[in-house]
Amino acid sequence: MPQRPHPVTRIPLRALLRVLVILAACTLAACDAPPVQTGKQVSFDGASYRVVRINLSRERLSLHWLDPDTGKPFANIEALRSWGARHGEQLRFAANAGIYDRKGSPLGLYVEAGKVLKPLNTAHGDPAAGNFSMRPNGVFLVDHKGHARVMTTAAYRSHPPDPRLATQSGPMLVIDGAINPHFLARSTSLKWRSGVCAPEPGQVVFAISESPVNFHSFARLFRDRLGCRDALYLDGTISQFFDHGDYFGPPVFMTKPYAGMFAVFDKAPQ
Repeated sequence: MPQRPHPVTRIPLRALLRVLVILAACTLAACDAPPVQTGKQVSFDGASYRVVRINLSRERLSLHWLDPDTGKPFANIEALRSWGARHGEQLRFAANAGIYDRKGSPLGLYVEAGKVLKPLNTAHGDPAAGNFSMRPNGVFLVDHKGHARVMTTAAYRSHPPDPRLATQSGPMLVIDGAINPHFLARSTSLKWRSGVCAPEPGQVVFAISESPVNFHSFARLFRDRLGCRDALYLDGTISQFFDHGDYFGPPVFMTKPYAGMFAVFDKAPQ
């Protein structure tokens, strides 16, 4: 018997138009590009880390220390989140931005919205500075073109850029592809640790350990797993990340008030 032809499936015009709109949006937004901000768990060398990647071409990374409404330090992520909500913005990501002094001020260079609020700190061997004084220390910055990088303090001093935001901390974890020579692979100094790097100018990677690790293992995470030729230590046991509504890092009772904080905000839903 002759076979009947298969019926032709008719796609409603409205559904067809919806598909075309989605395809056009994907083309304009470069659908194969990495997401604006993604956080995930990464296992490396027997430890677990929260790693957050930020695409600077599609999202704005900012620094926050003093509340513009009061002139007082935000001091914690929840205060920053509340401030954003009052101004119609929803906090997606936050992390403390580096080491600070006993008065709650950034210990080194701090640039927010293009303004230098604290100058570059080139002091050597200050015992009160702790990890900050380990050499070399360095600077993480994003310039006005939206390009991020990590520089040693010496390189920053020799060729000062014009950053939109910058924070100085220390020590450097990775310097031009090499692990900081002061780090020992078998070190028993284990702490929660956070750091930052820019594997390429348009991308920033933050990482925080989910358990105590030594400096050497933490530095190898950035070099060998995250692909960073330069990486900067941010802080230790007090560090925390806020990522899409959840906190990562050490237990909350171990945290203390912060000075500067990194943030990514979105417009709050109406």
